[in-house]
Amino acid sequence: MNDYTNEEIKVAREKLLQHVENNPSDKSVLKSDIFKDLFKKLSSIPSDQKKSFGEQINNLKNEIADSINSEEEVSKKPPIDVTAPFDKNTPRQSRPQTLNAEFGTIHPLNTEMSKIIGIYSRLGFSVVESRQIDNDYNMFEALNFPEGHPARDDYDTFLTDNGLIAPAHTSTMQNRILRANKFKLENGEPIAFVVPGRVFRNEDLDATHEHTFHQIEGVFVDKKINVGNLIAVLNEFMNNYFGENVSTKIQPFYFPFTEPSFEFAIERPQSLKKGNAEADNWLELLGCGMIHPEVLKQAEIDPAIYTGFAWGGGIERLVLMKNSIEDIRHFESGNLDFLRQFS
Repeated sequence: MNDYTNEEIKVAREKLLQHVENNPSDKSVLKSDIFKDLFKKLSSIPSDQKKSFGEQINNLKNEIADSINSEEEVSKKPPIDVTAPFDKNTPRQSRPQTLNAEFGTIHPLNTEMSKIIGIYSRLGFSVVESRQIDNDYNMFEALNFPEGHPARDDYDTFLTDNGLIAPAHTSTMQNRILRANKFKLENGEPIAFVVPGRVFRNEDLDATHEHTFHQIEGVFVDKKINVGNLIAVLNEFMNNYFGENVSTKIQPFYFPFTEPSFEFAIERPQSLKKGNAEADNWLELLGCGMIHPEVLKQAEIDPAIYTGFAWGGGIERLVLMKNSIEDIRHFESGNLDFLRQFS
């Protein structure tokens, strides 16, 4: 910015810039009475000041001309995003004033998601984000749910008019991950990924159920992988996440995409103890199992050579239990009193 020292030129500059902002393509401002008055003033000031004053007038005229050209260039650019409150072509003076970042906090789900991903990353898992819209193949067929399979009814979710699906689980990414990383197996490396993402289900809302929530999926494939490897990974995660050694157990269950399949439960950490009855001592946290051979075949991986395990569970459920939160709906309520507990 030019250093204008003369008070009259400072006042003239403010008026001219205001005119350009309101009339960005009006080049007649360069011949306006404001400039005429400044040049008249030049003839009446002392000789030793003429040079400096004249230079400031010329600098001002050049600045205004550049402003007009700049505004013309902006007007030629297409809009960036019509859904945004403003785009990068909007003059700074016209942009809404935003809140200072020091008044904000990170949402507790994002905080916990970072912790969860951090633990799995240290265990050697890479991260790929899930999708929020998908197709029937990745939602069902690639996961051993053939057309008409009764287990499809357990995943009642939302469909678009053209047949796309709002995923009911992050397992929709499993086939993509396996296909994209087969080369690792050929190079003697395992496939090891976790998949955080938002999922959608046609649920009646209550203290423990939401129609929209977050899950994290885990996938591991290599030679000679067994259930013991699965339990070891999940145990290590639970101990890290809850900050203490927790007892765990698995019990048989059914998922079409794993065989055998299990529910994975932990003995309540001390912070979550509710009573002394056996039913009060255990929390079912997630589903898991050995990846079904048909799922490996769908990804063109030979189940006679490679085996693997997978698991999936809700992020909100972990956070509820860790922090003794009584209602899952608090997370999406926008209740600042609730959210500020985690700042």
